[in-house]
Amino acid sequence: MLHNTKGIVLRVTKYGDTSIIMTAYTELFGLQQYIVKGARVTSKKGANKGVFYQPAAILQMEVYHTPMKAMQMVKEVSWDYVYQTVYSDVLRNAVALYIVEVLQQTMQPEPHPEMFYLIEDTFKQLDKGGAGLVSNLPIYFLIHLSQTMGFGLQGKYSDETPILDIKEGEFVSKPPAHPYYLEAQTAQVASTFLAVQFYNDLETISLSGAQRKKILELFQLSLSWHYKKFSEIKSLPILQSILH
Repeated sequence: MLHNTKGIVLRVTKYGDTSIIMTAYTELFGLQQYIVKGARVTSKKGANKGVFYQPAAILQMEVYHTPMKAMQMVKEVSWDYVYQTVYSDVLRNAVALYIVEVLQQTMQPEPHPEMFYLIEDTFKQLDKGGAGLVSNLPIYFLIHLSQTMGFGLQGKYSDETPILDIKEGEFVSKPPAHPYYLEAQTAQVASTFLAVQFYNDLETISLSGAQRKKILELFQLSLSWHYKKFSEIKSLPILQSILH
C-alpha cells in the first residue's frame, strides 16, 4: 500500500549495480529500511538521484509499506527541507553525523511522531542556528532524546542538590559511590541545559571545552545503559576535536 511520509536518512548501503538500501527514520513508521531502485543511476537529463540519500537528509517520500516486512520499497522522493550549511560547514556536518550515529543505535521500527519532530527540528536548527547553538546542540539533543524515550534526568542544581548522579538520573545532595556524576560548576551548567525550552537559548550557554566533553560523554553513557547493543560512537572523537 502506498503512503506519503517524511523520512530522515540515517544510513545508505549499495545494493546490486544501481540501487541502494536506505535506513530512514520516518514520521509514520519509525525506523525503516527501503530498497531504492536506480538510486545510483544518472538520468538522461544529467540528474543524480543519489544526491537525496545523504546522512541527515530530510525527505518527502512516497513508499510502499507492508507491516512486519523487513524491507520496504521507495517509489518517489523529493526534498522536504534543503540544507543551506549542514553539508558545507565542518562543525555543522560533524554535529549532524554524530546525531545520525546516535540515532542509528537507538531508534526503533515503530511510530513515534514526537521523536520524529524532535529529530527534524534539531537538524533544521543545526542548519540555521548560530555558533553557540551549534556547539551546544549535541548535549541538548541527548537530553531531549532521553526525555522523549521516557528516561530523562530529574531535578535541578541547587545548594541542597549540587551533584548530578548520571546513573540514577537525578540531582542529589552527596557524591555517589560510583564515578558517573557531575559536580560544582559542571553540574550547574548541565542543569542549565535541562531548563532550556527553546533552541535559541543554547546561544547563551557558555562552557569550557573540558566541561562540554565531560557532559557529552556522561550523557551519552547514560543513554547507552538503556540499549544493550549500544556500541562506540566513532564520530564522537572527531566532533570533540572540532569543538575544541
